[in-house]
Amino acid sequence: MNPGPRPLLAADRELALLRALIQAASSGPGVEPLAAAAARMITAATDSDVCFVHVLDDTERSLTLAGATPPFDSQVGKIRLPLGQGISGWVASHREPVVILDDKESDPRYLPFESLRGRDFTSMVSVPMETDPGGLVGVLNVHTVAQREFGDRDVELLLVIGRLIAGAMHQARLHRQLVARERAHENFVEQVIEAQEMERRRLAGDIHDGISQRLVTLSYRLDAAAQAAKSGGDRDTLTEQLDRARELAELTLQEARAAISGLRPPVLDDLGLSGGLASLARSIPQIPIEVDVADTRLPDHIELAIYRIAQECLQNVVKHAHADHARLLFTLDRGEHSDIARLEIVDDGVGFDTLEHPLGGDEMGGYGLLSMAERAEIVGGRLNIRSRPGSGTAVTATIPVPASAK
Repeated sequence: MNPGPRPLLAADRELALLRALIQAASSGPGVEPLAAAAARMITAATDSDVCFVHVLDDTERSLTLAGATPPFDSQVGKIRLPLGQGISGWVASHREPVVILDDKESDPRYLPFESLRGRDFTSMVSVPMETDPGGLVGVLNVHTVAQREFGDRDVELLLVIGRLIAGAMHQARLHRQLVARERAHENFVEQVIEAQEMERRRLAGDIHDGISQRLVTLSYRLDAAAQAAKSGGDRDTLTEQLDRARELAELTLQEARAAISGLRPPVLDDLGLSGGLASLARSIPQIPIEVDVADTRLPDHIELAIYRIAQECLQNVVKHAHADHARLLFTLDRGEHSDIARLEIVDDGVGFDTLEHPLGGDEMGGYGLLSMAERAEIVGGRLNIRSRPGSGTAVTATIPVPASAK
């Protein structure tokens, strides 16, 4: 008589494992330490040979190995799997467990990683780690060298363990994101202060070296003209001094306008945001830019943020996209309590892989993406980038406009 599959875990060991997991889950906010502790405990308690804990990364489009039993703990952070690829990626996409007793290579979903030595293991169970309200957090995998049958109770146990880990991991991810956001905010504040100081020094230098010197020379020319007029001197001398004074006044005015433009583009005051965006698009002759902008006014700081984002983005299109055409769209979506200002710039250029080059990554530093995102965030908005190699890029900035600012 066949006694059926051997339970993965006896009742007493199951209870001990759950106690250990609860203790680990309450020990601290780190994702990797919790994943590592869970992998070790599950392996020891279930008499399995290896356990991998894959966690959904912050882009929510791929899994990253966050915890593993030795010797595979050296691969933590190095293994990444897009959703839908491999057994773990399939489990994450479908939110369903997978049990493989042997011959993993024959499963079309299987994707081997040489560093994880998949061929050394025969049987495996892969279950999603889910929680409310966080949803999918990751995937939990258990492997054995010898063939082992896994029954429904085994799968259910691992699902329970996965849900328990997922709750703690969701909190750990939120904590990590909060810490990273606070750190980024602190860095941004420091950068803003440094940029303000640099701008003040630049303006002071421009005023001292340019405007002030020209005003001194202008005063000299006017004094000379006044002396010539009083003494009844040569009319040509008087005319020459006045002509030179007029030239200096025009140059001084140009330098003053340039200095003011560095703080706030005069086009926003002259033409408004819609006219300023249209003028900005016309100022770029390299590619045709289709413009569709709503004729509306917003608070000065929001208009300036939108204008600067559009300016940076269009410069990126010219420098990096190799596009034949672009489109600039600005709308104001009316809401009951607040409006949403939306700027979208789309090009048909070469695009890039946003998974390989996330927002703010060092590789994308030259694209000014982080600068645009920070401009949006500092006025309470956010920046979204959609791009694929060969399919162009779409940059969207959405900024709420409070009712009091209407």
